[in-house]
Amino acid sequence: MNLADMLTYADIGQLTAMAGRYQCDCKRNSKHDLIQSLLILLGSRDFMESHIRSCKPEELRFLNTLLFDERSHFSLEDLLAAAKQASFDRPDGIDGGHREMISRFKNGGWLFSGTSQQSKYLYQVPEDLKRRFLEQMEHFIREKVSGSSEPAVYRAEGDLMGADLLLLLRYVKENEPELNQEGALYKRYQQGLMNALQIPEPLLGKGGWRFGYGRACEHYPPRLALLYDYARHRRFISEEGYCLKLAASGEALLAEGKTEKLMQIFFFWLKLYKGAVPNLPSIVYWISKSARDWVSLSSLVEGIGWLIRPFYYDDAASILEQRILRMMLHLGMVRLGETSEGPVVIMTPWGMEAATPRRLPK
Repeated sequence: MNLADMLTYADIGQLTAMAGRYQCDCKRNSKHDLIQSLLILLGSRDFMESHIRSCKPEELRFLNTLLFDERSHFSLEDLLAAAKQASFDRPDGIDGGHREMISRFKNGGWLFSGTSQQSKYLYQVPEDLKRRFLEQMEHFIREKVSGSSEPAVYRAEGDLMGADLLLLLRYVKENEPELNQEGALYKRYQQGLMNALQIPEPLLGKGGWRFGYGRACEHYPPRLALLYDYARHRRFISEEGYCLKLAASGEALLAEGKTEKLMQIFFFWLKLYKGAVPNLPSIVYWISKSARDWVSLSSLVEGIGWLIRPFYYDDAASILEQRILRMMLHLGMVRLGETSEGPVVIMTPWGMEAATPRRLPK
């Protein structure tokens, strides 16, 4: 439902609270006057822009979380979890706490109780406010992102991820490589596999922390770890004792010679990194809106980095550069280049297509 519908269903208490927050000049005891005044104010061209510019970062992150959530209704517990996640850079209790944040958004016309018996204890966001928030948030982010000239040389990997998945399966079939006690391929097999792939990576060295980005990230560099986790998830390979073998479904895929669709691997990546980067789909979306032309990587970090929660020893910049953009390169979604001013990035047409969640308001 849109804002007008939700205002009609709202009780006069919420309408009065909203009118008080925005200092509307109307009769506070007339529901009709309250609704008309609020519609004129919240529907004005300047409202959304001024609202976004006046919001604190945690408030924008909270709205961003609700906008990209697949659910249309939220319980109070859902909202509290979203508020807590959005406030990662502020101690609990600062600025009135998470319940006060939710109350402010309810009194601001962003959250309304459901209209049916089943949804009366749930909350929803008006669809037209979602659309306008998307539009103005894009302007807000793009203001901080600087354009760049096209680099003389850039890196692009296209659909090689799908092709390398087949090469991984073929290597497993031909070698049935051994696993050590930790469940990882011995280094000689890792190097043999790297030699077989079209996009090799340096093997991991000793030391350092490795968790949170899938099970295989503990043992293998990021691109291979994604391929390995995907192959195991799809049951193309199986770990049998201390040996890695090709499963029947992997054998069938090799026999067909068909590469997996990149969209399937992309969706798997979003789920795999969900624990470390809960709002990953929205980050990918904002990258796609900011990097339609060549832009500097440093300005992209400035424009989007504040949306990213640090994860243990990974700060926002390293997550954006190493965990997100680097993997988007492997998935064929971006191209990375270098100019005299520094690294630059641009989305590919396929990346633009994949980056927009299907459920966002049009």
